[in-house]
Amino acid sequence: MGNEHFDQVAESWDDDPEKVARAREIALAVLANVPVRPQARVLDYGAGTGLVTQALLPHVGPVTLADSSPGMRAVLQRKVVDGGLPADARVWDLDLELQTAPPGRFDLIVCALVMHHVRALDTVLEGLVGMLDPGGVLCIADLDAEDGSFHAHRHDFDGHHGFDRGELAGTLEQAGLEHVVVSDCTTVVKEGTTYPVFLAVGRRPEQD
Repeated sequence: MGNEHFDQVAESWDDDPEKVARAREIALAVLANVPVRPQARVLDYGAGTGLVTQALLPHVGPVTLADSSPGMRAVLQRKVVDGGLPADARVWDLDLELQTAPPGRFDLIVCALVMHHVRALDTVLEGLVGMLDPGGVLCIADLDAEDGSFHAHRHDFDGHHGFDRGELAGTLEQAGLEHVVVSDCTTVVKEGTTYPVFLAVGRRPEQD
């Protein structure tokens, strides 16, 4: 799926209080499940407008926000200028389905409602795990397996209809992570239907 939809909604994304609240809930779940150090280097992959990162800011160190949507990156850059994000925050144009992982290592990588849009899941996970420092943690918040109704209005959607938690845990282990735990995180309410969102947490071994 292309970036056109996200380019179109980027400017108004933060106007939805449910999106803001959900990002905060995801950040709180990350903090509850990961012993985050104040100096932790964070990558928010598929960051959108950076709401999850903004909620994490009081608890972490330097942040990098990556998104393939020019519209979303424009909002991120404006937040850096306006002070909504730190002046030293890095904004990357990155799509790991099409690009190799850039140099740089992180202690924590967060992906919030991103992976169900990813077609080449194994490729993206390989890139993300490769950017973790040994001992670093990958956190994926995403939809439980659903019947396809979540994106029924999107003619161009070609991703996943959520994930089976056990299958995803196995995929994360195959990608090189250990101590994988999947737990309840939050929900998305859409057109009267409530869709559960999980948080999957996995750690890159200290020694590969």
